[in-house]
Amino acid sequence: MTPLPFAEQISGLGVVDLARRLIGARLLVRGTGGTIIETEAYGRDDPASHSFRGPTARNAAMFGPAGHAYVYRSYGIHLCLNVVGQPGEAALVRALAPTTGIEAMTMRRRGSALLCSGPGRLAEALGIRPEDDGAAFDGPDFAIVLAPHRPALLTGPRIGISKARDLPWRFGLAGARGLSRPFPLQAGTT
Repeated sequence: MTPLPFAEQISGLGVVDLARRLIGARLLVRGTGGTIIETEAYGRDDPASHSFRGPTARNAAMFGPAGHAYVYRSYGIHLCLNVVGQPGEAALVRALAPTTGIEAMTMRRRGSALLCSGPGRLAEALGIRPEDDGAAFDGPDFAIVLAPHRPALLTGPRIGISKARDLPWRFGLAGARGLSRPFPLQAGTT
């Protein structure tokens, strides 16, 4: 039996459920990738989200079809990769356990031991480009394959933001090495 396209598999999921569901999924970008081990959720009514004030030219992909990429530049330096869910919602991919194309990723990161730990490093290792904004994750260059089972997750507050910092919308694969930052000791496991 052929699995449903990625966009159909995530159709109807709220952004928190999408961010949780992406943990353990396999992400491939132009022959490089691995297992998603950390995400953060950003909702439409979330003051920390790029979509909070409505659609703009910069955040247009967040209001586009589910299962597509939202790529933006953080602090004018690093690109970040997100997975769009419902209109105005996206899950930031914060860390990846690299498994495919490690040599290419290592070259892009100039030999750094922190290959895919953190959204900027991850995007650089995968070779994410600004023109990837809006790309479908079912295409030849991008693919996400959800894990057949739901792994144990760590849950905690998002990091690197100044608004709505208390929301427990950061998720990590329990026991994974290579998270962007450790979860607080009081973080929940589900």
